[in-house]
Amino acid sequence: MLNLISFSSSPLGALGQIALLAALAFTLAGLGLAAVGGVRPDARVTEAARRATWAVFALVTVACAVLMVALLRDDFTVRYVAEHSMRASPLWVKITSLWGALEGSVLLWTWLLAGYTFILSLTLRRDALRPWALGAMFVSLLFFVGVCASVASPFTPMATIPADGRGPNPALQNHWMMAVHPVLLYLGFVGLSVPFAYAVAALVTGRLSDHWVTVTRRWTLVAWTFLTAAIVAGGWWSYETLGWGGYWAWDPVENASFIPWLLTTAFLHSVQIQERRGLMRSWNVWLIVLAYSSTVLGTFLNRSGIVQSVHAFAGGPVGPVFLGFLALLLVSGIALAAWRAPRLRDDADLPEPVSREGAFLAGNWIFLVFAFMVLLGTLFPTFVEAWQGRRDASVGPAFYNAFAIPLGLALLALMGVGPLLPWRRADGQSLWRALRPLLIAGLGAGLIAFGLGIRSVGVLATIALGAYNLLGLGLLTARAARQAGGLGTTLRANPRRYGAYLAHVGLVVVALGLAFSGAYRAETQATLTVNAAPTSLLHEQVQVQGIRRELRPYGGSTVATVLIDGRPFQARINTYTQSGSTGFPAPAVRYSLLGDTYLVLTAQDSAAAPQWVSVHLIESPLVSWIWWGTLIICIGAGLTLVPPGRLAPRPVPAGLAPATD
Repeated sequence: MLNLISFSSSPLGALGQIALLAALAFTLAGLGLAAVGGVRPDARVTEAARRATWAVFALVTVACAVLMVALLRDDFTVRYVAEHSMRASPLWVKITSLWGALEGSVLLWTWLLAGYTFILSLTLRRDALRPWALGAMFVSLLFFVGVCASVASPFTPMATIPADGRGPNPALQNHWMMAVHPVLLYLGFVGLSVPFAYAVAALVTGRLSDHWVTVTRRWTLVAWTFLTAAIVAGGWWSYETLGWGGYWAWDPVENASFIPWLLTTAFLHSVQIQERRGLMRSWNVWLIVLAYSSTVLGTFLNRSGIVQSVHAFAGGPVGPVFLGFLALLLVSGIALAAWRAPRLRDDADLPEPVSREGAFLAGNWIFLVFAFMVLLGTLFPTFVEAWQGRRDASVGPAFYNAFAIPLGLALLALMGVGPLLPWRRADGQSLWRALRPLLIAGLGAGLIAFGLGIRSVGVLATIALGAYNLLGLGLLTARAARQAGGLGTTLRANPRRYGAYLAHVGLVVVALGLAFSGAYRAETQATLTVNAAPTSLLHEQVQVQGIRRELRPYGGSTVATVLIDGRPFQARINTYTQSGSTGFPAPAVRYSLLGDTYLVLTAQDSAAAPQWVSVHLIESPLVSWIWWGTLIICIGAGLTLVPPGRLAPRPVPAGLAPATD
């Protein structure tokens, strides 16, 4: 690592590397202090470990700041800057280049992990879990800081300093969402380290009551919210950038972010059973261990080069290192859980199938099966390559849709009836009383949709289950409002419950968007002559008005002005200096509540006489419901974090009270 430091070759690179090495030293010291503070126990030693987290966060922040300064100053003495930036890049592209390649993305992950650890150090209770939770966070920090300071250092100096850099990956500067999606994803991934650390602390100390679950619920929910927003933001990036009119292709790296989301969603539901009934203690430990481990698995897939993906980095030295860390997490988690198995017994027998906890448990199994099937489809080509030595095996969307659609519908069915069921056990009469209005609403909505011309079985089922869920949530809210004397009162009394209800409403909206845009998407391709008479495509009149070329220091764009039913669309093909003649489409999208019109320029010839363009026109109903539904989910999740009573109105001073009769 010391050969990476050369003030004469790269002063900024040397400063950044020294900051990482110092952070590594404080991480080692903090880990040792946390272990000693937990074994003795000694509050003073634990306090020293807590303060070591501050130093690690400060030093990693310095390293990030140094790399950002190097990018903004075009300091090509730093290899990372020379290989992934260039002088002509816009400011926002230079900023996002910090995480646009392997070494920088690992540094961002490390900084966020250090930030989470710092915040945790400020909120930790003074109890027996404290030193061990810090120690578990230090273990993760030790790995990531060590990787940044060695095999994936972004501060390697250049032997020969180039006049200009190679520039960033063109696909990553084709849309501003590159500034949002990766950061949200890492906030979600890294956030799961905190509940994992608490689970480890509970297992080490044997304090396996419900305390650790209660403490980490907010941390888990924050990470889950970031991960939810990141997955959909990535879908929007794909929709706006890749020019295929879709948002989810079951790509291996997409799947790698979806698996932790499924496991974390299962955990958030099952912890309610542990809090309320003292059940599923062992189950919850396994879930959070698997959820955090799956984030490392996703990072391994993204950075090892073993999967083919538009999102994946090329193969490098960090792949085996991440695989080793993944093995460490799994082996340690399994060993600790096996060691404490006698203390992980539940307070009661397994829940009755027809009960609220029974519905939650059934939902958990569906989430687990879903995650396993996605993992199987993702890794299957890799297994085939390892076994047969060829890389031509693939798993297409048909495989995933074959189980995703029925499992998704099953989750919607459980989501509607579960909150209506009582705890412990529901008799047949109670079950029928809860289900009857929901089934009537679902059947009525399905029949109305069928009468309006909907013939897709999947869409009809989604509509029926959507109405079924919305009525169930409405009944629960209305019942509570009557008992509490008003909707505002019940919301202030239990924002956690009604935030969850709002998140479920958002999920119904997303499900409807997925169903309609998947089943009723229509598309066509055509080659059109500039200034020719309008052509009818997908029941719309399409006419090309002209083609122009826009030049920029970092590349250029070919822009076609197209009228669709009289409305102008500007579809582009962007080229970048480092990509030569390879074009990257920038579709023109007209967003609408009922459906999007999506136009892609696929080819053109501005030198021909007459000029012509080839376009791909797509009509996708209700796509925007996916984006709006996700916003509703995130607002609902945020509402669940509000403590009860915080939403109460402030008292009005007596002198300002409104006059009354």
